[in-house]
Amino acid sequence: MQYVENPPNPWLSHSVEWLGEPPQTKLEVFEETETRRIITHNDSPDVGFDYTVNCYRGCIHGCTYCFSRPTHEYLGYGAGTDFDRKIVAKVNAPALLRKELMKPSWKGDEIVFSFTSDPYIPLEANYKLTRQCLEVCAEFRQPIGIITKSALIRRDIDLLQQLTRHGRLAVFFTIPFTDREVARAVEPYAPLPEARFHAMADLAAAGITVGIGIAPVIPGLSTELPVLLKRAKESGATLAFINMLRLPGSVAPYFEERLRETLPTKANRVINRILEARGGKMNSSVFGERMRGKGEYWAATERLFRIHSERLGFNKTKRHPAKSETTFRRPTAQANLFS
Repeated sequence: MQYVENPPNPWLSHSVEWLGEPPQTKLEVFEETETRRIITHNDSPDVGFDYTVNCYRGCIHGCTYCFSRPTHEYLGYGAGTDFDRKIVAKVNAPALLRKELMKPSWKGDEIVFSFTSDPYIPLEANYKLTRQCLEVCAEFRQPIGIITKSALIRRDIDLLQQLTRHGRLAVFFTIPFTDREVARAVEPYAPLPEARFHAMADLAAAGITVGIGIAPVIPGLSTELPVLLKRAKESGATLAFINMLRLPGSVAPYFEERLRETLPTKANRVINRILEARGGKMNSSVFGERMRGKGEYWAATERLFRIHSERLGFNKTKRHPAKSETTFRRPTAQANLFS
């Protein structure tokens, strides 16, 4: 792993609307050149997909609730501010992805970008690792999904249109709040909700399937489900999902500390609501329960989501076709000749 003392400037020549506000702390970037695999298999029943690609480790958005924070501890870093400030770029990701898609064992299952980091963190403006990986996917007609908070994705509309025409693609924007104060408190460096809705509308206007992820639902803070769904519908979204807040390991104390610092008048109510929705605990590590709550509060939340989703016509399209319906094709010299 190579340390980049002076990383590429992601803010140069790009608008603030795209990238959000830069962190007020020193950012360290490390280039990882020895990554052996880029497609990660996930066997959790809590997640609606099996395979992911993560071009980066850590995330500059700094969301205080991010369940991926403990993955930084495997690198010898902390799950707190290190996750926001020490970013690893897997610079060989595109080459690795091509190599893995060429293996006979790969059958073309959907790949989701990303899971442990946003695929469009500000550094992507310079490294373009996500874009290069998507170019590989387009060549293979690989079905993909994208989950992001970033309006930077608009840069790749041309490529997303190509993936839509020849493969299968859905882009989800995670937007758990509309309130600017709340968003800044728990997602300090992520683009504001308004920027995400604008990006959603731009992608939808370009013919790309988009959806909203009200994720995570934070009991006591996520009080705007009907408003979020309505805004998403107006922005062209046809898909929607919700997930309960997860606070594994060292994430729980970090989240509580930041919550009490940034939203002191709401902190006790939020903590009590989380305990209520988690059966007296701050987190559940049980498969099948990790992204769902318990009790009356969560039941009411799911019911509210279901009623308004159905009323607005969400999730009527087929999200996960049978594996036999995959568009995946390995490129050949003959195919390249006639394409």
